[in-house]
Amino acid sequence: VQLQASGGGLVQAGGSLRLSCTASGSIRRINVLGWYRQAPGKERELVASITKFGSTNYADSVKGRFTISRDNAKNTVYLQMNSLRPEDTCVYYCAAQGVISSSLSGADYWGQGTLVTVSS
Repeated sequence: VQLQASGGGLVQAGGSLRLSCTASGSIRRINVLGWYRQAPGKERELVASITKFGSTNYADSVKGRFTISRDNAKNTVYLQMNSLRPEDTCVYYCAAQGVISSSLSGADYWGQGTLVTVSS
C-alpha cells in the first residue's frame, strides 16, 4: 500500500486548508484511514480517523473544526481543516491500518508528511 498526501501550505489563523491522501496498491488491506500530526520536539498525535464504513474519531483539540471524510471510489481520504490556529502548525501524516477497529490504533502504512503552517 502506498499513500500519497497533498494539500499542506501556509495559511493565516482562522483560515482553512484541505489535505488529501490517495491510497494505491493493495487497498483491500485498508480498513481505517486517518491523519496524524507532529510538531517539532513533540510526540506524534492522532488527529482524526475514519473506518471503511464511515465511522469517525477526532482528537479533542480539533473537534468542531476539522472534518475527515473518505471517498472509497477514489481511495482517498480528506481532512478539511477550518478555523486553523497557530498551534495547528505541524507536519501532517496520512496513515492506514489493516486491522478492523473504530479508530487508528496502529498504522501499518504511512504517507509522506505534508507541512501545515498557520501564521498568527
